[in-house]
Amino acid sequence: MDDLVPPRTADITYETEAPVRYETEGPVAWIVMDRPKYNNAQNSQMTYALDDAFRRAVDDDAVKVIVLAGAGKHFSAGHDIGTPGRDVAKSFERRLLWADHVNKPAAEMLYTREQEVYLGMCRRWREAPKPTIAAVQGACIAGGLMLAWVCDFIVASEDAFFQDPVVRMGIPGVEYFAHAFELPPRVAKEFLMLGERMPAERAHRFGMVNRLVAREALTREVQAMAERLAAQPRLGLWLSKQAINHVEELRGKRAAMDAQYHMHHFAHAQNDLTTGNMLAGQDARSMAAANKKQAGES
Repeated sequence: MDDLVPPRTADITYETEAPVRYETEGPVAWIVMDRPKYNNAQNSQMTYALDDAFRRAVDDDAVKVIVLAGAGKHFSAGHDIGTPGRDVAKSFERRLLWADHVNKPAAEMLYTREQEVYLGMCRRWREAPKPTIAAVQGACIAGGLMLAWVCDFIVASEDAFFQDPVVRMGIPGVEYFAHAFELPPRVAKEFLMLGERMPAERAHRFGMVNRLVAREALTREVQAMAERLAAQPRLGLWLSKQAINHVEELRGKRAAMDAQYHMHHFAHAQNDLTTGNMLAGQDARSMAAANKKQAGES
């Protein structure tokens, strides 16, 4: 099927026109996801605002280190699959060399969109020439993992947890598939196949988290770490980052993500064929309820 389709439309209501805040504290830029009402669920509005903020920080020579944080109780509940601001059917001015998605038929629509909005954007931010730190509190779920994992460092509060429950949808993990690079293979299988919450303390033991701090100390600890990094030579930091990232590529990180991306979209297409819904009928409410039940919460 090669024919284009009429562009999709949707009734979108944004609760804010500024889903991302940009602040500086000395040589440190703070990029803060600011949809606390929806636990910083990532719609395209937020994703492109994040890209604007990363671009701004990279372009500012006074900024030496970039921090990514989330306002409110949680770092990020993942991709937006159920708020009034869900904007999967909306066109945006694209940053990478991918076509618009809204007029593409069937599975091609989502396959095209997520090449940019999820996989492509995450790879783009990972390559920022300045050190990046994720400041994680509360939930870091599914798409939230992608945002934390692109950063060079993760500092987490002691009450933080990490989770990728999308196998419940029949999908083998989120698009930026770094599970087996962040965790040992058997632990990555447990994390993905059971979809259980991993407390920050356990993630710290595996090296996925650099530092654990009390919730009230998170901002202070991250700022202090960022200022120590900012005192190092700019080029030395960039070259060091490139060197370590190159080792990951030699281990097959990019190739693994490319392979899993196709599995991910095969799963979306299978869901559409068997249930009429690319998420197998799951939405934000049902996923949150299942997550809480699994964790023993009321």
